[in-house]
Parts: sequence; structure tokens; C-alpha cells
Amino acid sequence: MAGCRGSLCCCCRWCCCCGDRETRTPEELTILGETQEEEDEILPRKDYESLDYDRCINDPYLEVLETMDNKKGRKYEAVKWMMVFAIGVCTGLVGLFVDFFARLFTQLKFGVVQASVEECSQKGCLALSLLELLGFNLTFVFFASLLVLIEPVAAGSGIPEIKCYLNGVKVPGIVRLRTLLCKVFGVLFSVAGGLFVGKEGPMIHSGAVVGAGLPQFQSISLRKIQFNFPYFRSDRDKRDFVSAGAAAGVAAAFGAPIGGTLFSLEEGSSFWNQGLTWRVLFCSMSATFTLNFFRSGIQFGSWGSFQLPGLLNFGEFKCSDSDKKCHLWTAMDLGFFIAMGVIGGLLGATFNCLNKRLAKYRMRNVHPKPKLVRVLESLLVTLVTTVVVFVASMVLGECRQVTSAAQVGNDSIPLQVTSEDVNSSIKTFFCPNETYNDMATLFFNPQESAILQLFHQDSTFSPVTLALFFVLYFSLACWTYGISVPSGLFVPSLLCGAAFGRLVANVLKSYIGLGHIYSGTFALIGAAAFLGGVVRMTISLTVILIESTNEITYGLPIMITLMVAKWTGDFFNKGIYDIHVGLRGVPLLEWETEVEMDKLRASDIMEPNLTYVYPHTRIQSLVSILRTTVHHAFPVVTENRGNEREFMKGNQLISNNIKFKKSSILTRAGEQRRRSQSMKSYPSSELRNMCDEHVTSEEPGEKEDLLQQMLERRYTPYPNLYPDQSPSEDWTMEERFRPLTFHGLILRSQLVTLLVRGVCYSESQSSASQPRLSYAEMAEDYPRYPDIHDLDLTLLNPRMIVDVTPYMNPAPFTVSPNTHVSQVFNLFRTMGLRHLPVVNAVGEIVGVITRHNLTHEFLQARLRQHYQTL
Repeated sequence: MAGCRGSLCCCCRWCCCCGDRETRTPEELTILGETQEEEDEILPRKDYESLDYDRCINDPYLEVLETMDNKKGRKYEAVKWMMVFAIGVCTGLVGLFVDFFARLFTQLKFGVVQASVEECSQKGCLALSLLELLGFNLTFVFFASLLVLIEPVAAGSGIPEIKCYLNGVKVPGIVRLRTLLCKVFGVLFSVAGGLFVGKEGPMIHSGAVVGAGLPQFQSISLRKIQFNFPYFRSDRDKRDFVSAGAAAGVAAAFGAPIGGTLFSLEEGSSFWNQGLTWRVLFCSMSATFTLNFFRSGIQFGSWGSFQLPGLLNFGEFKCSDSDKKCHLWTAMDLGFFIAMGVIGGLLGATFNCLNKRLAKYRMRNVHPKPKLVRVLESLLVTLVTTVVVFVASMVLGECRQVTSAAQVGNDSIPLQVTSEDVNSSIKTFFCPNETYNDMATLFFNPQESAILQLFHQDSTFSPVTLALFFVLYFSLACWTYGISVPSGLFVPSLLCGAAFGRLVANVLKSYIGLGHIYSGTFALIGAAAFLGGVVRMTISLTVILIESTNEITYGLPIMITLMVAKWTGDFFNKGIYDIHVGLRGVPLLEWETEVEMDKLRASDIMEPNLTYVYPHTRIQSLVSILRTTVHHAFPVVTENRGNEREFMKGNQLISNNIKFKKSSILTRAGEQRRRSQSMKSYPSSELRNMCDEHVTSEEPGEKEDLLQQMLERRYTPYPNLYPDQSPSEDWTMEERFRPLTFHGLILRSQLVTLLVRGVCYSESQSSASQPRLSYAEMAEDYPRYPDIHDLDLTLLNPRMIVDVTPYMNPAPFTVSPNTHVSQVFNLFRTMGLRHLPVVNAVGEIVGVITRHNLTHEFLQARLRQHYQTL
């Protein structure tokens, strides 16, 4: 992360934004998430795996292709379209459920507390009103925290995790049914509990879970409920549906189907095509109009009128008919908008800086402790927030005169803004008749209503009130984001920014005399500036805000403001979601590498220490490899044992060609020797595979004894590869890293499936006698394949042989050792790869590149080593 510069350096001692320190290379990382000092960055963890977006074109898959025709292809596409429609409808219904009950609980709470405040204002028992408010809020937040204890990944907004998933990272538990239930119920309790959180962010996570689970027609949480649905049993299809579900979540939250589609494209999905774009847009439209249909019918009794497009509606921006000088915005205002974008970027960078510091504190001091401590922290935040809201409304609010557009009621004032769709109220707490409390109007309303007040209310808010509200809301929202409750950040950022924009408008109107200014426009630009400074989204956020305002003329100022806010914020740190991704140690791949990274080639970043299998391998060897490694794919290789020296004796031309081949081809031994010399250290032992098991002269009496011997010596490197020679330090690099001809890749899940289903043959038989598995049988256990450690070894004959060639991928994407890093990066990210073999000019595998070899931190470490060797 970039260090702080300029005016923000003063906060770096506390916010961990300044300074560029040397960090250890991933090879030197011994503990996951370990840092050198308190202020260092957390390096990407190596226990995250990539999704298998690339198709495995093996024999079972080819058998399926042989049975495919145009009719079946059209049927498959039709099922896809039906599934994205179902995902959109279900996501809209989830949004309806959250909105209905969050609104119900909030109205119940405010109704009771409001009546108590009015009664106690005269009797002097406001402490009782505060206790009532505390009782409601603490109860709701307690339930939300308990749900997070059941499923920890339900905490937060879920956008960082979904961004990682769309980027191709497999985050455990992120798209499970239990996560969805905890997220949905937790967020409505969090919102009803008065925390400064929003329900729009978790809607994106909820939509993604619906997209991942609905096409599977099964769940690990409901094991007994299964349907025979043979479609979409791969990570490739699942990630496409997650993209559609995330877009549907954005569309349902903001009524912005186009913005939702762009969100899925901008925030992570690496592989994209025109067909996927259409399906994602159709899913977003389905979610938007499903939610619109039911909300309009429930709230207005007008079924089919489509009056409420999303959970958050900004209303209609329109100048008053009586004010002839008013314009929504003018060309002169663009200068103010740019300045607001700069300030919004600075405020967003400060927010991210403080929140990162808080997140690190929680990681060190809260998360390692018993889970009850997390609940207590959430209750503490709720307690402080409730007291601040109540006291600020009672002490810091100003009583403002009611305009003629509003009519006073007993407890609140219905506010008729420029659009009939806006239905909110202003509060008269602690104020005499014909006046209202401007601070209570912002604090004692749902956040969406407070945003509408700042966008559309004709009455003025005191500049002091707006400044105090911004400071209090900024501080409490920063503290709240990251506690153990489901919470979104969009609405708090919009509300905080709207108060900032309204403050700027008041200053320009009252102190500079710019009477043409429309306060709602400045509130909207302020909201966009602060939100852009926090999340650093540009394209999708611009379209989302335009669709939410339903005012295309705001396109230019919103776009300029967001761009300026992003550029300003990026000068100091990353966006809030990228920061939390980094804190989790997720190996996220950016859109492209830095220019200087092209000084590196594939040979500089690959891993030459390989664990591989042969085309025909004994069960004993496979079990030992799977139990002693954590790799998720293994190259299928054969060794090169030629007598090239005989060819070099007679013909000089042949001799020269062979010498050229040897000098120009990169070998694993040569690369390892070069690295050893540059790192001044001897390479660690390579865990060799245990193929071609040597038949010993003494056969064990029982099969169990042989298996026990195998497990006892599973940590011994190079077993039985050389029966008459044991490993020694005298071995050369060539002996340790012999040339290997590459034939394909086979996944760990495929090997375990073959072992579980007994796919093997005896040494006395032909490999043709080995049982064959169909594509459906290979994918039957998706997405949770059996684990090798759960395998009953007594059911296996260790002397049996497995022919892996029908099930390996014989033609995966490969690169040359001389390929530049930018080309490697683009291929890996664009095609959604999990493993990228590095193969030299004669077909020998010399290394493998995974996601961890392409992270920014790993490339930086390799680049430093490159400079040291020059």
C-alpha cells in the first residue's frame, strides 16, 4: 500500500498509512499472516485456492461432447436463462423480506421511543426514554451478533469476500445457505438496532449466495434435500451465476440494473463475454422489477404500478416553481464539485486509514479471545452510538422554524418534497410548536429517510448542526464497520457525504451569496464524493447514482466528482474493500501488473520444486503424495532418459544442434542452481512423488502392515526411486531435478475421487481393465469432494495401479519460461486459471505458476531479487 503524503501524514502514526518498509518475501513467511512489526502489511496467505474456471478437457468430458448436438445445446442455454431469472426473482424477494422487517422493527422502536420522549419532555423523565431506546437497540444487536457467531463469514458487508470470489479466489463458506440465513436475519437486526450500517451492501452478498446455491439444487446445510439436477456442476458455471447474483443484489438495493451489471464487471469478474453480459443484465432486471412490484403493492396498495425501484430511492430532484433563479447545477458549479471531490477523497482516505487501524487492533486483541468478546464489542458500540444519538438530539440540536410547505403534527411533520415518492418526516423533539429539531430529524429517522431530508428538504439545517452531525456520524460509522454484525457501508457513506455536501451548500449560500445554488445537488455530490473516496469505485458507482436519482443531467458532475475522489484517495491508500481483502491475506489479482514487472519472466516467478505423478502410479504412491502435500493439482510426467552422447560422437552438425538445445533450454536444475547462488542458501528438499514403486525382495505378510509402513515413512523424500542409492548431499542439481516430459495436469479432487471409487487395475492386468467413470460420476460430489484423510486405507490395495491419463487435462494452458510477466498475468487472470505450467521448448515442465506467484507482494519480492542479481 502506498504511504501517506502531504496533509495526511500527521495521522500516519495512528492509521498505519505512511512509510514504505521492506517486507519479507513469501518464502520467508513462516506463519500465515505474520508481519515483521506492528505496522507492516499482511502478506497473502497460501491457504487460499483459485477456482477452476478453465475446463478440464479429459476423456469423460469428451464423451459428453460426443453426445451433444444443437438441440441439447439450446436446451442447456434455455436452462441457464431460466436459472438467472429465478436468481433475480429470489434476490428481489430476499430484499423485500429484509426491507419489510427492518422497516417494521424500526417503526416499532421509534414509535415507542418517540411517544416516551414527548411525554417525558414535560415530566422530566428523559432517562427512561433513553433506557427504552437502549433496550431496543441492545436486544436487536445482540441477536445480530449471535447470528455472526453461528457463521462468522456473515459479518460485514460481504462485498470484499464476493469481490475475491469473482476474482477467482475460493473463500471457504462464503456462498453457503447458512451464511445467507445469518446474513439476512443479521442485517435486519443490525439496521433495526440503530447501528450506523446499511442493508444495501449485504444485499450484494445475499444475491451472490442465491446465485451460487440455487442452480445446485442442494445444500450442505440441508443434506437430506437433494434433486437430480445434472447441470452446472463446475466452478465455471457457479462463478457465472455468482456474478449474476451479485449484480442482482446491487440492482435490488439501488434500483440500478445497469449499475449492477457494471459492478460485477468492474469489481472482480475476470472472464467476461457478451452472453454473460446479457444474462447478468436480465438477472438484474428481474431482481429490480420483482422488488419494485411487491414493494409498490405492499406500501401503496397499487399492484403493478412500479413506484419503488430499489431499497434506496433518492427521489426526484427539481427546483421549486417559485424560485426562478434556481438551477440543478451550472457550469460554474463544476469547480465546486471538483473541490468537493478532492475533499471527499481526503475524507475517504482518512476513513479508510482509521478503519484499517481499528481492524488490525481487532485482529490482534479481539478475535483471538473468546467469541463472547466480539458480542460484547458490538454491544459496546451500540451503547455508545445510542447515547450519542440521544444526547446529541437533546443538547446539540437547534430548533428551526417550520416552512410553509410542512404542516405540524403531534409528533412529527410529514414532509412533502419535490417527488410524491418521498415519504419522510421531520422531528419536533425537545422543541416548541411550529419548530422542529434539525439534529433529531437526522438521527431519529431511518438512514434512508435522513438522506432524503438532506437531498430534498426546503427548510435549512444549521451549519453547526451539519458539522457536528458529520463528525459524530463519521467517527461512529468508522468504529462500527468491522464489528461482528452484518453491516453495509453504502448508506452510512452516502448519509455522511450528504451532510458534508449540504454543509458546503449552506456556506456558499449564506456566506458567499450564491443564491442560484440548489442544496439537493450539493448534497448528492457530497454523498458521491465521500462514497467514492471510501470505496474507490468509478464506472459502476456513477451509473448506480444516476439510476438512483433518475436524472441523467447529473451524469457529468457525478462522474467528475467520483474520478477526482478516487484519484485523491488512491494517492494515500486503497479503497476500504481492498484494505479488508489485504487484511484477510487473500491473494487478489489486480486488473494488470505494473510496468516495471515486465523486467521479470515466467522463469523468475515460477515454482520449480514440483510434486508430480506418472501416468500409471501405484495407489500407495498416490495416497502418500495426497497425504503429505497440500497441492491441488499435480503434473503428469514421464522422465527423459536418453543417450544423447552416442549421437554427439559421429556427426558434428548433430553435436552442435544438441549443444545448442542444451544451452538454450531452461531446466529446473539450472534455475534452482541460479536461485541458490543468488539467495546464498541451499534449496529445501523437494518432496518427490512415489511412483514406480520398487518391488522389494521381502513381501509383507499383511496388507495393513504395508500400509502402516507407507504412512510411517511418508515424510522420507525420494523413497524407492533409486533402490540401490539413497539421497545424499553429493547429488547434483541434475540428479535432484531430472528432466520431465509434461503430459497434462490432474487435480487433487480427481485423484481422491478415483481412489474412493476404486478406479485401478492390478499389475498382472492391462490398463484397459480399469473401470471407467463418467463425467457425471466425477462431478457427483461437487463442490465438496471427499478428503484424502477421511479415506479408509484398509479398503485399498496399495499394490494396485491407477491409470490417470483418461482423467487428466491433456492440454492445459502453458507458457514458455521466457514469457514476460505481463503476458503471464493477463493469461492467468483473463482465462481464470488455477495452475499454469511452464514448459520449455522440448516439452519439459520446468515449473508451475499459481495465483500466489502473481500477487503484488510476491512480484515485488522477486523484482527486488532481480535488482540484487544485476
